[in-house]
Amino acid sequence: QASRLKPSWLTGGKGASRALEARRERGVLRKYRSTFAARRSEMAVIVPRNFVLLEELEKGQKGDATSGVSWGLECGDDITLTHWNGTIFGPMGTAYDNRIYSLSITCGPRYPDEPPTIRFCTQINMTCVEPDGALKSAWAPIAQWRRDFSVEHLLLQLRREMASSANRRLPQPAEGASYG
Repeated sequence: QASRLKPSWLTGGKGASRALEARRERGVLRKYRSTFAARRSEMAVIVPRNFVLLEELEKGQKGDATSGVSWGLECGDDITLTHWNGTIFGPMGTAYDNRIYSLSITCGPRYPDEPPTIRFCTQINMTCVEPDGALKSAWAPIAQWRRDFSVEHLLLQLRREMASSANRRLPQPAEGASYG
């Protein structure tokens, strides 16, 4: 009578082997699903260079510059999407306040796997900028470049760098001065 109160898979009855088999299958299925989900997250789709750049161009054209940066193609008919312009509006309360900085951006053939080359056209004094206006390759966003970074990301990082304690009070060249 006590065996009637217990499920058959506990007592070793007829249904025991089917119940155990079903439980094993559910466990295997759960394990398969979690393994598949982990592998699926590892399998990233690599978006081609031009698709990445077209998306960045679209975002730059729609942008409203409230973030203090803007970007776009240097020449509208550049089908290689290589030569870009960037603009940074100096952060308030810094030596860069009320100034507009122009940058030249080159997205080479290995972009976005490699960072773009960025050079200030407007003269600037910053710890991450070479005397000729080029960004230092040791600057963290360039040195630690990842494929998911973008032109916008670099421009925003430069604007944040302007407001950093190392740069915010540096004396600046005459307003409007540009690199030769």
